[in-house]
Amino acid sequence: MKILYLSSEVVPYAKTGGLADVAKALPMALKQKGHDVVIMMPCYGKINGWRYFPVVAELVMQNGIPENAISYKIREGNIDGIRVWLVDYEYYFNRNNLYGENNTAYQDNGERFAFFSAACLEAVLAMNFCPDIIHCNDWHTSLTPLILSVKYQNNEFYKNTRTVLTVHNGSFQGIYDRSQLWMIPELSHIHNDSIEHGYGNINYLKCGVFYSNKINAVSPSYAEELTTFLGGHGMAQNFIDRISDLCGIVNGCDYTDWDPSNDREIPFHFSENKIHNKKLCKYLLQETTNLPVKDVPVFGMVCRLTEQKGVNLLIPILKNFLEHEVQFILVGTGDPSLEQSLKPYTTEFPKRFVFKSVYDNHLAHLVEAGADFFIMPSLFEPCGLNQMYSLAYGTLPIVRAVGGLKDTVTCYDDDSDNATGFVFSEPASYELLNCLRRVLIFYLQDKAEFQRIRKNAMRIRYSWDKSASEYETMYRSALNSPQKI
Repeated sequence: MKILYLSSEVVPYAKTGGLADVAKALPMALKQKGHDVVIMMPCYGKINGWRYFPVVAELVMQNGIPENAISYKIREGNIDGIRVWLVDYEYYFNRNNLYGENNTAYQDNGERFAFFSAACLEAVLAMNFCPDIIHCNDWHTSLTPLILSVKYQNNEFYKNTRTVLTVHNGSFQGIYDRSQLWMIPELSHIHNDSIEHGYGNINYLKCGVFYSNKINAVSPSYAEELTTFLGGHGMAQNFIDRISDLCGIVNGCDYTDWDPSNDREIPFHFSENKIHNKKLCKYLLQETTNLPVKDVPVFGMVCRLTEQKGVNLLIPILKNFLEHEVQFILVGTGDPSLEQSLKPYTTEFPKRFVFKSVYDNHLAHLVEAGADFFIMPSLFEPCGLNQMYSLAYGTLPIVRAVGGLKDTVTCYDDDSDNATGFVFSEPASYELLNCLRRVLIFYLQDKAEFQRIRKNAMRIRYSWDKSASEYETMYRSALNSPQKI
């Protein structure tokens, strides 16, 4: 198949979250299966050396008003043999960051990504890359199926093209005033309750859900949650209406970067059969974070500081937990109010709690390698990657039974033989504290059993090859579905 993969971010060019990792790893896995894949993304000014990428097309987006026509370029990059076409329009994309600054989104994000979606369809037509599948990701590219259905419904070039949409995080929906669609006049007459959000606003994610041929979430449990009142982020009925075309596919994990046996970010490598070096990583982690170097249980957490990640559940019980003989290292940036709530504990428990308000890839690897447990108390988690990294490093995940966490971690209390971590259910601080204390007792009372579960975890692999096969099945199903009009 010819697959056009649209994403607002792709490593190594631009990254703010897990979407960027998926947007590299899945196309690579599909390419290895013999498909012709092209990735398209915005040409951000933050991309190193972007001005040196060759220009492969110069285009003009007409919108009925000659003085408002948009001239833009398509530049070509390459990621491990996959072509990457970057939409270069400096007014929209040559900015300090991808989506906003100082915790405030750019006010014209709706305009920016409406243009990007429209430009992608114009560009592949001009460059004669006729895709069988256009794979959209999250709200940033969710207008594409609508534009395809309306603007190109009678275009012979696209008559056999079908669209799929992956929902990585349904809480971000892209709700904007219709005026931000000014460069796509063909959409001005499109009105229905399935894509609108109040008077005058359009919901980009709803457009994708309504107009895509097939939809998937990044885990089976998250796909189910999207159809519920509590888990649907206000869009439960939209997903219910498309339930026959909705599925869940767990993300794979890129073990080229996250494998303790060859991790370039850690000095001591280890594996299931050479586990003793993990203790050296633990001591190095303690030394690096100025904690006492000794054999106590070390808990790690690396995340964006947001309510979604369960930081609000952690803060009320942090003091109670730190009364125990433990060490806890938390790395992440985000909500300033959450950062301020965490900082006093570094003073009150200087030998037990470390908070690093940074994005530090090296330290993130060291936490995964050196900690005994990794905490992910998310209120919702579409898939999650850190629990997969933690399994590979024998750092037992402590997670809430939600989304991809539920699908990838086997709880010791439910299935001790095959356990790979610990799971709690209720989104309540006392439940998290009870689980942490349960884990602490387990660690202290039965070291042999702890090592057995650690080895269970290290044997688990979530390969992109398996996930790519499931995407192939979804693509074939999409190709057999009628064109959306």
